[in-house]
Amino acid sequence: MAEKKATTKKAATETKAPAAKKTTATKKTAEKAVLVVNAETIGFKAGDVYQALAAAGKALSVAEIAKAAKITSEETLLGLGWLFKEGKLLSTDDNKVVLA
Repeated sequence: MAEKKATTKKAATETKAPAAKKTTATKKTAEKAVLVVNAETIGFKAGDVYQALAAAGKALSVAEIAKAAKITSEETLLGLGWLFKEGKLLSTDDNKVVLA
């Protein structure tokens, strides 16, 4: 009878361990997905976008800017909006962006 209880405890422990790993992975994923949207943060992303475009010296797509600036496409779009509003960017016919 004691053997059955030990086996049951062991099985219960083994089933709980993977669930804890999934929770941790989900938590890490959720932390990466958080984007703080305020004027300061968007201003910094606009600076990243501007510097990426200046370094390239040519028109770039949103994906190319995000890769060059090492930021997400969402952050790139926020930065582009800021720079467009300031009149620092121009769009091209082929859906790319260049400094004004």
